[in-house]
Amino acid sequence: MADLLPKEEKICESDEKHIIQINPKFKIGYVYSLELIQQCNRVPNLTNRASLIHHLLKSYGLLDHVLFLNSDKVSDDVFQGFHSGDYIEFLKRGDVDVEDETSEEYGLGYDCPPLEKLYDFISVIAGGSVAGAKALVSGSVDVAVNFCGGWHHAQRDCASGFCYINDCVLAILELERKFKHVLYIDLDIHHGDGVENAFAYSRKVFTLSLHKHEEGYFPGTGAVNDTGFGKGRNYSCNVPLKDGACDETFIHVFQTIFQEVMKRFRPEAIVCQCGADGLANDPLGTFNLTPKAYARCTAVIQSYKLPTLYLGGGGYHKANASRCFTTILAGLLGLQISSDIPEHEYFDWYGPSFELDVSRGLRRDENSPDYIRTLLQQVFGNLEQISSES
Repeated sequence: MADLLPKEEKICESDEKHIIQINPKFKIGYVYSLELIQQCNRVPNLTNRASLIHHLLKSYGLLDHVLFLNSDKVSDDVFQGFHSGDYIEFLKRGDVDVEDETSEEYGLGYDCPPLEKLYDFISVIAGGSVAGAKALVSGSVDVAVNFCGGWHHAQRDCASGFCYINDCVLAILELERKFKHVLYIDLDIHHGDGVENAFAYSRKVFTLSLHKHEEGYFPGTGAVNDTGFGKGRNYSCNVPLKDGACDETFIHVFQTIFQEVMKRFRPEAIVCQCGADGLANDPLGTFNLTPKAYARCTAVIQSYKLPTLYLGGGGYHKANASRCFTTILAGLLGLQISSDIPEHEYFDWYGPSFELDVSRGLRRDENSPDYIRTLLQQVFGNLEQISSES
């Protein structure tokens, strides 16, 4: 349940000299527990990123302007709202061996190595996003933020792409307790395949994913003509972009399609995965975005004033991901913050510039005007098939 942490437990002190203007817009809930941070810090390729993000938010004083949402572990009943019982029971085992055929069957291996106390890990990770969804259902906040969430590749019965559990799906299921129609948005450079697959036959959840789609690029799904199945046909919208997508391209495409989706689907709540691996120079990404693109997209989402859950996701240049999520939260709070990184425990990570901005790289934007025009025509053709019935 949402409540402010007692004074002695608060983990931030305001640093108002780094806040230029205060213009609060929404009641923002920030999902937090020390265990959540510690568990996220264990993820291969993202080691200590959660601490980096949390302490940058703290150093700017942003956490003085949020309502803390306590994150608790979830039970098997919550997991089995989506994941298979056999898969969850397998993750409970403490002796998982990557050489075992069963481990391979359940997706544990190179990109999802078996972590020590794996069941504790998934219970905490899922609990953060479910806590955010519960706060929206109760109405205690207008917006909930869990930058430790966003594990969008996990499937019903296997791990995939660094994701052992699909907290995005579990959060959406929690929102469905109150909200009839939920829109899921995925800004990660990798297609949100696990979430799309979970709701591919449903008209109650619309999935919108902007991503890179190219042969050999993980997860290899998300073509523009992949639109769902059965009653859910046309309720999945995939927007494949090419290498070098810059802020202007990304914002234009997102805003144009998002506004049409809102008009046709009319959701009552939104979940947005803000994977930061589309930033310029991300080790696993090939886009050329800056945090301004993410901030603009979230501002467009907020203009509709719907209950919204923002999740983290990819972002493998840890300092830049931290910059991006800080920029997003400042925008949600209506705060204009200094470009100078405040001195704090992780200050050295932000050298040599020690600035909040992420400069775009030299990569050429391969998304030509003709390609974007054709892409939008295809997407709008799919959206025109949406039925208002559910």
